[in-house]
Amino acid sequence: MGRVLFGNAYVMLVLTTASWAGNAVAGRFAVGEISPMALTGLRWVGVVLLVAVFARGAIAKDWPVMRNHLGFLATLGTLGFAVFNGLFYMAAQTTTAINLGIIQGAIPIFVLVGAFLAYRTPVTGIQAIGVCVTVCGVAIITSHGEFARLAALEFHFGDMLMLGACAMYAGYTVALRKRPPVSGIAMFSVMAIAALFASVPLVTAEYMAGDLQWPTQTGWIVLLYVVLFPSFLAQLFFMRGVQLIGPGRAGVFVNLVPIFASIFSVVLLDEDFQTYHALALVFVLGGIGIAEWARRS
Repeated sequence: MGRVLFGNAYVMLVLTTASWAGNAVAGRFAVGEISPMALTGLRWVGVVLLVAVFARGAIAKDWPVMRNHLGFLATLGTLGFAVFNGLFYMAAQTTTAINLGIIQGAIPIFVLVGAFLAYRTPVTGIQAIGVCVTVCGVAIITSHGEFARLAALEFHFGDMLMLGACAMYAGYTVALRKRPPVSGIAMFSVMAIAALFASVPLVTAEYMAGDLQWPTQTGWIVLLYVVLFPSFLAQLFFMRGVQLIGPGRAGVFVNLVPIFASIFSVVLLDEDFQTYHALALVFVLGGIGIAEWARRS
């Protein structure tokens, strides 16, 4: 069974995006059950325990190279893992899982813009159109389909936090272009350790503010899910999927995140799927599709 799973890139990539989409639902289930920074910090405690068991050999093998890049890897782990997840779970306190999933689905466009700003990676006219279309979809979500809010620049706070989280993850993704020549699991392990250390001041600040909540029984279930699936197994599945079919084809599967998130939110959280959600999905996925088509052409 394991050999069949790890030999099928498409199954693994679908499971990866389903796990990431499930993180949005988990964030909503966490409300009132565990505070955002406690969830962030304990998440990385769990992941570090897992990599200590399963990735020790890879870390030892690649350590001579990684120790020369510790500052870089620590920055990636801090921004792409700790800060991203902290903002993500804070956003989940005040917005829907559907919104979280659709906005998260726009990350490829954030990456396209970030690559242009950081490396002056060329952006064609058609890709620029794709960016604009996706931005329209994000604007529809953040205004909740009320276009008067767009004119008045009034946006939902949770959605704006999610946009900040996406910007962090896009910066992390763009920076991966300069990753050291080591295995994915070894690099992920070091970044997870950095994320754990970076979570300490976040948890401390939440405690000092009197907002820290230790997990309830439901909170522990949510924590177990985010440690095992979006944090650990999804990373392994994605790296294996990229190895089998390449980063370009694997990246397209990220478009499934907002679709899965919408389905899970309606089924598991009984959230209402509004007309503006459907319209936003069309714009976000359509814009990404246009940009991908232009890149491949």
